[in-house]
Amino acid sequence: MSTHDSPAVADVAEMPAPRVRVFPAHSIGGGLALLLDLVGLMGGVATVVAATTFAATGAKAALIVLGILVAVCSFVAMCGLNMVAPGEARVVQLFGRYRGTIRQDGLRWVNPPPLSASLERGDPHSSRTKISTRVRNHETAVLKVNDAYGNPIELATVVVWKVEDTAQASFEVDDYIEFVSTQTEAAVRHIAIEYPYDAHEEDGLSLRENAEEITGKLAVELHARVEAAGVQIIESRFTHLAHAPEIASAMLQRQRAGAVVAARRQIVDGAVGRVEMALDRLTMGAPPTPFGQWGRDIVELDSERKAAMVSNLMVVLCGDRATQPVVNTGSLYQ
Repeated sequence: MSTHDSPAVADVAEMPAPRVRVFPAHSIGGGLALLLDLVGLMGGVATVVAATTFAATGAKAALIVLGILVAVCSFVAMCGLNMVAPGEARVVQLFGRYRGTIRQDGLRWVNPPPLSASLERGDPHSSRTKISTRVRNHETAVLKVNDAYGNPIELATVVVWKVEDTAQASFEVDDYIEFVSTQTEAAVRHIAIEYPYDAHEEDGLSLRENAEEITGKLAVELHARVEAAGVQIIESRFTHLAHAPEIASAMLQRQRAGAVVAARRQIVDGAVGRVEMALDRLTMGAPPTPFGQWGRDIVELDSERKAAMVSNLMVVLCGDRATQPVVNTGSLYQ
């Protein structure tokens, strides 16, 4: 069993150092770029139309070629426009190299433009890959594991996370969503076997009594596991924690017995305090008189009478049922 307070990341495999880090891609406002592209496209068309008015064949051909080139370049440049929604980013690649990330939302233009009609699929020349940077939830299925005492338990966790480094999420792992899912399950299983469901020692950590502290350790371990994918863990919580069905009834009886013992202990502690107070009041006497002197003792008790009174009071205060009063008309010593 491990109930120490050291971080739970000691057994986590050390991830390799990231090969790329996120940095902003060089981009300009899409409105200005769109205006310039439209002007170039219209200028190219106008040049071709104007070329038909020339009688000279050489000048006409040159203007037509120039107009077509301007129109084609304007159309290709128009493909560099990217729509970036809030909570999204575009990872830019050129000939396989990472060229930066577009995080500013709106219409943006990046050079060079992709030569593929599908911006999502990309191509060997250039690509713009969309990655969501919104906050996400991942809830694990109900996992059945053994706790630190070897008892089978069931637990499930919800993890709140988001992509922080889009470059690492794109190039360091194959699928960052599946990576987070797998590492979350591994971290939950590791935490579950490190701590018991209920600690037998008073100063030991347990999954049921110290859920806040243990979920904090779970968040630390998750961060160490998914940091290589550029993912930030915002919060993690247990959503389900229970004994496995095959031992649930036995553990319920144990919890009931513990509750009964705790209640009995509290009742006895209270009864002892009340008996002690009663004996002190009886032997101390009446409240002070107006002249500042204590009154005479109410009753004088020897050790045997005190023992009898303590026995009777403890029976009355600690009994499960109402007691029946018995009046002793004789003497205690007869």
